[in-house]
Amino acid sequence: MEIFGVDIGGSGIKGAPVDLDKGDLAQERCKVLTPHPATPDAVADGVKQVVDHFGWTGPVGVTFPGVVTDGATIRTAANVDKGWIGTDARVLLGDRLGGLPVTVVNDADAAGVAEMHFGAGRHRKGTVIVLTFGTGIGSALFVDGVLVPNTELGHLELKGHDAEKRASSKAKEDHDLSWDEWARRVQKYLAHVEMLFSPELFVIGGGVSRKAHKFLPKIEGIRAEIVPAHLQNNAGIVGAAMRAATGV
Repeated sequence: MEIFGVDIGGSGIKGAPVDLDKGDLAQERCKVLTPHPATPDAVADGVKQVVDHFGWTGPVGVTFPGVVTDGATIRTAANVDKGWIGTDARVLLGDRLGGLPVTVVNDADAAGVAEMHFGAGRHRKGTVIVLTFGTGIGSALFVDGVLVPNTELGHLELKGHDAEKRASSKAKEDHDLSWDEWARRVQKYLAHVEMLFSPELFVIGGGVSRKAHKFLPKIEGIRAEIVPAHLQNNAGIVGAAMRAATGV
């Protein structure tokens, strides 16, 4: 069974048909740059460009980098234009895609669901936290495999700032941090999250997960197991398609 997934990020909008039996992309993904400013209309145009690239005519799952309630309404927009707040993304994107059925989900929640079903969190019980490091830090919290949605733990305060302003992969680039320097920031962030939730497992996703060998071995003092995401930066696409398959 194939369903289309789109992952809206602070820097890119990427998507592809997903083989839900295998939990992998059925075709090579298409990616366009996220427009700046990332207004609802401009981002919707980007989503349409990605979907049209494949000539897709079925259901579409879309992730959003912020809190999504009722599978439609955007409540926060930290790394895109504030005009998204209060927008019914399901209606906006469905109209832009010519009436295709659209399902919208928090981006990290989508990535987490995919990792728990097909990836590093499969068959894991207890408390598992999936963290996506990119333009910001997304989070997905699971207790015995059940998702607690819209946790947005990237906005926990760390040294007087949103954690994602100090420890996201964008922060690494913006401050020209070495892998050692960035790993120390990630370590402090993980220690703070661990103190609050005591997870058995951290799954580290986002684009930087492709280079996990450069920073994960440098992280010390965390009791929980720490592993890279198996689906890496495709987890959001896969999770979006999984959500669209259920229609909720």
